[in-house]
Amino acid sequence: MRVGIVGRGRMGRALVPALAAAGHEVLPPAGRGADGRDPSGAPVDVVLLAVPDAAIADAAALICDGPLIGHLSGATPLSVFAGRSGVFSVHPLLSVTGPETDFAGSWAAVDSDSPSSASVAAVIVEALGLRPFSVADHDRAAYHAAASIAANFLITLEGAAEDLGRSAGVPREALLALARGSLENWGRVGAAEALTGPVVRGDADTVARQRAAVAERLHGELALFDALVAATERLAGRTRAHRTTDRARNADTGEPS
Repeated sequence: MRVGIVGRGRMGRALVPALAAAGHEVLPPAGRGADGRDPSGAPVDVVLLAVPDAAIADAAALICDGPLIGHLSGATPLSVFAGRSGVFSVHPLLSVTGPETDFAGSWAAVDSDSPSSASVAAVIVEALGLRPFSVADHDRAAYHAAASIAANFLITLEGAAEDLGRSAGVPREALLALARGSLENWGRVGAAEALTGPVVRGDADTVARQRAAVAERLHGELALFDALVAATERLAGRTRAHRTTDRARNADTGEPS
């Protein structure tokens, strides 16, 4: 398969070695204004648009007839292609840093408009070693927000924890071990069962002392702390209900709670 890539940023540069290693003929990444043809003027088989979301529509409009077109955006629906057929999207769910990126084993959100474009998307996914799942156009914003919470916002939270911990002489590595363990628990049993700490225990005095420390040492993040406590209280309510249900079920079956 002959692949043309539009976009010379991190994603475009990462795709070239990954697809070439799978045996595909990949042209060097082209800048914006590329039309999907190789230097001889022949159309490639597939064009991948590795450009910012706001540039996808304009980049797609310049592609000649013939190639199937896919974009790499998580938030952008297929409607961005303005009715063109033979389109798809593959959004690798990982942080892409450049040519050294290893896609293998990561997940990817995939969508397509036809059997032919679905087939090509599957080839791209297989070549990169990704694990696909489907996301429809109307779910794109929710999907991408979930990804931002899970990755970008998580780093923001850990940054706040790092700053507050530093004020008390806590090494970042100690917080890393705690955060890693919590993430692994969430991955294994889900949020309701993984939640621990003073909020789920109903320890209001401890939460109040925490808030006072944040107000004193990291005042700019006090609103964030309050919002997180409120969200954690809502999750804690579901957690308590879940555990109560489990105890009732175990009592009925005679199993230990």
